[in-house]
Amino acid sequence: MRKMMRTMMFLQVLVWTLVMTTLVTGVFPPEVQAMLAPPSATASESGTGLDRAADLQKVQSVLETKVVSQRLADYGLSQEEISARVNRLSDAQLHQLATRIDAMIPAGDGGLGIVIALLVIAILAVILIYLLDHKITVTK
Repeated sequence: MRKMMRTMMFLQVLVWTLVMTTLVTGVFPPEVQAMLAPPSATASESGTGLDRAADLQKVQSVLETKVVSQRLADYGLSQEEISARVNRLSDAQLHQLATRIDAMIPAGDGGLGIVIALLVIAILAVILIYLLDHKITVTK
């Protein structure tokens, strides 16, 4: 009976906390403004030099990895030939290559999203176990 009262009290506190939080965020919404987005930058604008430099650096960093450089060496390409070919690419081609590299590289965020999801699941499991008043004992 006492455990049930404690659980009910916890649930009431939790529910009222959520109600008050929702009420406060509903009554005092953040200030927002809406406007039209400016048109995207075209290739003729002067700001594309930074994009080319970033794309070039991304491609160069991938080309310098051991696996890629060994594979290109197996095809008979030297570092000078690779650099010459990369420098001959147009801005659009270089950007397309950098975009494809981003899409191909696995573990883009280092698995941070998966780790956070697992932590949330673990916390929910602990809360559920606490609410149901179960105890976990590990014995040999």
